[in-house]
Amino acid sequence: MELELEDGLLRDEDQPSEHTSKNASPVLKRKNYKSREEKGEMMGKEERDLDESIASLMRNYNSKLSGEDDTSQPTSRGAPIVISEPTRKKKKRKRSQISICLTNCRYESIRRVSSAFGMREVSEEEAWNFYWTDMSVSVERAKEMKRFQRINHFPGMLEICRKDLLARNLNRMQKIYPKEYNFFPKTWCLPADFGEALTYSKARKTKTFIIKPECGSQGRGIYLTKSLKDIKPTDKLICQVYLAKPYLVDGYKFDIRVYTLITSCDPLRVFVYNEGLVRFATSRYADPNVNNTTNVFMHLTNYALNKHSRTYVYDSEAGSKRKISTLNKILLSQGVDLDALWHSIDQVIVKTVISAWPILKHSYHACFPSHDMVHACFEILGFDILLDHKLHPYILEVNHSPSFHTDTQLDREVKEGLLTDTFTMLNIWQCDKRRVLEEDRRRIRDRLLQTNKFPEVVSGEEREPKKTPWQTQIQWEETHLGNFRRVYPVGEQYASLFQQPSGSLYTGTASSRARGDCTRQQREEFQQTKAKAEALLKPKPPLKPAKDPEKKAPDEASVATTSDKTAKSKKTEGGKKMEIRKLTGKPSPSILPTVEETEVKPPYVLCSFEPDPIVEKEERERVNQLAQRDFLIRSYGMLEQIYLVMKKMGTLRPEDERKYGIYGRLSIVSNSPKPAILETGKQIQKPGGCGDHSHEVLLPQDWSLSVAWPCWRNATCNVVASH
Repeated sequence: MELELEDGLLRDEDQPSEHTSKNASPVLKRKNYKSREEKGEMMGKEERDLDESIASLMRNYNSKLSGEDDTSQPTSRGAPIVISEPTRKKKKRKRSQISICLTNCRYESIRRVSSAFGMREVSEEEAWNFYWTDMSVSVERAKEMKRFQRINHFPGMLEICRKDLLARNLNRMQKIYPKEYNFFPKTWCLPADFGEALTYSKARKTKTFIIKPECGSQGRGIYLTKSLKDIKPTDKLICQVYLAKPYLVDGYKFDIRVYTLITSCDPLRVFVYNEGLVRFATSRYADPNVNNTTNVFMHLTNYALNKHSRTYVYDSEAGSKRKISTLNKILLSQGVDLDALWHSIDQVIVKTVISAWPILKHSYHACFPSHDMVHACFEILGFDILLDHKLHPYILEVNHSPSFHTDTQLDREVKEGLLTDTFTMLNIWQCDKRRVLEEDRRRIRDRLLQTNKFPEVVSGEEREPKKTPWQTQIQWEETHLGNFRRVYPVGEQYASLFQQPSGSLYTGTASSRARGDCTRQQREEFQQTKAKAEALLKPKPPLKPAKDPEKKAPDEASVATTSDKTAKSKKTEGGKKMEIRKLTGKPSPSILPTVEETEVKPPYVLCSFEPDPIVEKEERERVNQLAQRDFLIRSYGMLEQIYLVMKKMGTLRPEDERKYGIYGRLSIVSNSPKPAILETGKQIQKPGGCGDHSHEVLLPQDWSLSVAWPCWRNATCNVVASH
């Protein structure tokens, strides 16, 4: 039915169109066009008339299909059906999975948190996104990193994480800004500052000192002392004045582990985690004296030490380890202004980081010149803060790899929350690894092919301002703080601390050299006095009787006659007796000549680059002892047993067979019928073997087994004896 209507309509419309064309054709033929412009206008009118007729045809056709007449509303008109081409949907590019390398990480808590973020653990050889290590970053590792890779340590952070470097940097800053850097106890680096520390201890005899190794951890090697005289001037240690009046909670000493996150060093951005750990000692505190300085459970708060104490308490509210939020409740109940307290702690942390900022900045730009997408480094530091009785914070040390062990539920809540907020703030999806690798390949290809020599210049009006990756990261950090608080940048209160004199970093080195030279001289004087004291304690050798001056210079003839006599006597004795020798030909220690030694021991050599002189007496004693040891080893048949075992296992080399083959023949002799037992000191002669000389066997009385020694004159001669 629809097709019939369509044909009728087309026929109705075709008739008037043909009629009008016939009537118009003679007119058009008779009309003369004056110009091409008039002809173009006429053709345009015809085209518009044709379009209007087609439009009216379609309206009529649609109205008949829908059953409506021409009086219907304009909104009811049906639009012509146009078949549009199907639009292709753009496929979303899948993001590459974030990978993390934990080869040098021993903490399971980091593995749990990283897997919760969808990270895949990979090895060092793969293209990882994050590298978490418990050790400091080497320069080689830093220079091998790609533009999309990040690592959890800054190169140069040891400037505040090693105890000796922290002391030097804070002492240097204290000389420049004495009012700002008064938050650490007086510290000396031994042995460079040994003289200065010794002078200070003599002037203040009531002070107690705490001695630490320069790069130790977990409380190892730390002890208290009242006097520095017992310290060796050659040991590398850190000496600090002990804070004898700390702030106590329930009578116990404590320190605060404050976790600090540094996301970038240029610009410097520092965040402090609101939650942390408070570590208590396990013995009630008392002022240090001679009786309690050795009690580490009273004076040290390290968890690695106090967990072995019998009085250690596992309780999150009143135990030996608590949260910072629990400590805040206790201090608030005691009327402490928490805002002022934590503001002072934040200042201590920022000032400590600023003391190493020039080296951090220089090391970062030297190691990562091509990182333009993300910051190459981030780091979680553990600041150990001690409060004195006036609630003034003191920094004890900075840990570049704080422990992430989760032995208790309290540790898990604090440390896993810290790691979760850290990974969130780092915006791990910010940089696309695939896109960066493609850009690097394209840059290499363009550089090799020398393309894009003349890039297209875009006017300033057409160029749209885009956010840099650093602005994007800063905006992300400000909106994803979690339980962190930003402590830097904050205003201009720290601006003056960055204006460190350019030579201040090196003046400390020069002064350290001068102190080192002075300490070296003191050490040499100390060693000289010690050598003199030891010499006085040793018994003096007996003095020889004075010789007559006439006998001091004998004539040459007498010397010749005496030498001939001694040579003849030795020759006769050698033909009569046999000396039990080693395979090397050295005589037995039992018959080595003993000569009275009158040599005076040479003075002690202070320079380590010069060898000590060899004392003839000591060298002779050493040779005798070595010969005696060799004699005992061979007499008990140890070499023979080793030779037989190696021969049985087939591990002997040809050179071993040539060198130690005598022991194979000795075993054959030992398996042969047992010879007659010889008496001690009896001379025997082996027929056919050593007919030109005799042997005297010097053996103990209790020998019962048959052993053999090679003769030092004839290799085929074996002296057999029983013991």
